[in-house]
Amino acid sequence: MASRREFIRQSALATVGGMLIPNFLKAYEREQLGISQTSNKVLVIVQLSGGNDGLNTVIPFRNDIYYQSRPTIGIAPDKVLKLNDDLGLNPAMEGIRRLYDEGLVSIINNVGYPNPDRSHFRSMDIWHTGSESTEYLNTGWIGRYLDANCEGKCVPYRALEIDDTLSLSMKGEKVKALAVKDPEKLYKQVSRDFVRKISQVTPAVQNENLAYMYKTLAETSSSAEFLHAKSKVYKSRNQYPQGELGQRLRTIAELIISEMPTNVYYVSVSGFDTHFNQVNQQERLLKNYAESMNIFVSDLQKNNKLNEVLIMTFSEFGRRVKQNASGGTDHGTANNVFLIGGNLKRPKVLNEAPDLTDLDEGDLKFSVDFRQIYASLLQDWLNMKGKIVLGREFKSLRLV
Repeated sequence: MASRREFIRQSALATVGGMLIPNFLKAYEREQLGISQTSNKVLVIVQLSGGNDGLNTVIPFRNDIYYQSRPTIGIAPDKVLKLNDDLGLNPAMEGIRRLYDEGLVSIINNVGYPNPDRSHFRSMDIWHTGSESTEYLNTGWIGRYLDANCEGKCVPYRALEIDDTLSLSMKGEKVKALAVKDPEKLYKQVSRDFVRKISQVTPAVQNENLAYMYKTLAETSSSAEFLHAKSKVYKSRNQYPQGELGQRLRTIAELIISEMPTNVYYVSVSGFDTHFNQVNQQERLLKNYAESMNIFVSDLQKNNKLNEVLIMTFSEFGRRVKQNASGGTDHGTANNVFLIGGNLKRPKVLNEAPDLTDLDEGDLKFSVDFRQIYASLLQDWLNMKGKIVLGREFKSLRLV
């Protein structure tokens, strides 16, 4: 008999009423359906896919090597949004600068891991799983957090990815998060007469895989109805920027403010693989990111929710220090990570600027292991021992 996982992947039963269920839902595999939330703390993860250029995001504007290495794409000192005597933000990031001035932003430089991989797919897997660069895991760090925190009573919306598909970071061994781009659309799909009827019966089937599919469909319908109801409680009047990120952050804000019992939200935005014409492309992307994040934080502040929310922004790697011949940068290693929230213990710039005199074959050397950040978020925010999820001890940075 085929495994349950293989059965679900291949079976035509996964298609109901013209909708491929796994594209909208990665249901939890669990014994009971409950709606409890163990903590009111919320973690929002924003992924900048493609490898954002950290050196042109947080700029060492007093460093001559930076300008020598980037004669045409370096950001001029008079354009930089200065944060301190050595570092400043890309001029497109005025929205983040305003939050920084309010003490709501912490910037961590030189984040990476030993023996870095410059492949998009492999490096993203490492970040998603929290693995060593020589280690291959099939579960993600948020998925393992759900596994450890589930206690057999998980609901499919304890963690939500605002997308059509689920990233590896959200997949556990026993528990998987829910991927849903549009709660209204999901609700309409599972509310069709055919789906509703078969989701309300308990068939006397002997086939384990078929029984699992009926159970998954029933839980899909129940979850979609609850999510739909919550999504109607609060509708933001804020003018979020157009594009994927702004609209997905609007959805997250509406669910958080509506008291959705979700601990982790995940959203990604693509386009950061800037091998050519980087200045214009990155400026457009960073402007959209900064404006979207500023409106998102404002929405949470107005509704007294910001102190319950912590936002982490990361990218799978940075770029090389020297620009290439196409007015862009190629795949690099260490990068910066942004934390945004109302309960930061260490706002502003957390650590030293990148050392451009001490490179590893033209790339930045990391000084902060990204799993230290994960351990900090797990232990100090989500109330979970980092070792349980990450498999070994990583010292907390005491960020929150």
